[in-house]
Amino acid sequence: MDFESSVNAAEQEWLEHWQRGPQRRKWDRTPAQIGDPAPDFELPDSSGRSIQLSDFWGGGPALLLFWRHFGCGCGLGRAERLRGEYPKLVEAGARVAIVGQGEPERAARYAETFQIPCPILCDPVERAYRAYGLLEMSPWLLLGKARPDTEYLHKVMQKHRDIGRPVVDNPFLLPGEFVISSQGRLVLTYRYHYCDNYPDPETLLESIREASSFSGASVKD
Repeated sequence: MDFESSVNAAEQEWLEHWQRGPQRRKWDRTPAQIGDPAPDFELPDSSGRSIQLSDFWGGGPALLLFWRHFGCGCGLGRAERLRGEYPKLVEAGARVAIVGQGEPERAARYAETFQIPCPILCDPVERAYRAYGLLEMSPWLLLGKARPDTEYLHKVMQKHRDIGRPVVDNPFLLPGEFVISSQGRLVLTYRYHYCDNYPDPETLLESIREASSFSGASVKD
C-alpha cells in the first residue's frame, strides 16, 4: 500500500472509531506495575525492519514513549519537547524509542516531517499499547462533544487535511511513557489521563538514573 492509500485507510479508521466510540475505558486486569517485567514485542520500525523492544534496554535503561496518533496536535507538542529533552535523556543513559499506531511508511514520513530524534516502532493493532495498560479516553476530552455527528466529524477531517495533518487511527488511545532497566523491569509507568498530560522532564531523568543503578529490590512502588 502506498503512502496516500495508507493515510486514506487510517482516516477511515479514525472515523469508524468515532462512530463506534471508545471500547476500553477501564482495565480488565491489573496492568504492568513498577518492578514488573516490561512486556516485550517484536515490532517493525519506520524502515520496516523488525526490532525487539528488549533490544532497547539490553545494554542499559530505556525510555519507551507510546504516541497517541500521527494527526494529534498533542503529539506535535510532545515531539517539540522531546527534541529539546533528547540530549539530556541520552546523557542520563537512556535509549529512547517511540511506539506509534502508524505503519512503517507513515511512521517514516512523520519522523521526517516533525524531526523525531529517535526510532519509531509501529503497532497498528495496539498489541503493545494494551500490554502496557494504555486505555482509551472520553470523546468529550477530544472534541468537547460526547457524541459528535457524522457531519461534524467530516468537517474535522477536512480541517486537518487542509493543514497537512490528517486525523488517523484510533483517536481515543491514551499515550504513555515507561522507563525500563537493563534487567527488563519497569521503573516508571506514566500513563496519560488526557492527550497532553506530559510527564515532568525531571521525573523522566530521575527515573532513568534510578534504572541505571537498578538491582532488582531497589525499585519502590
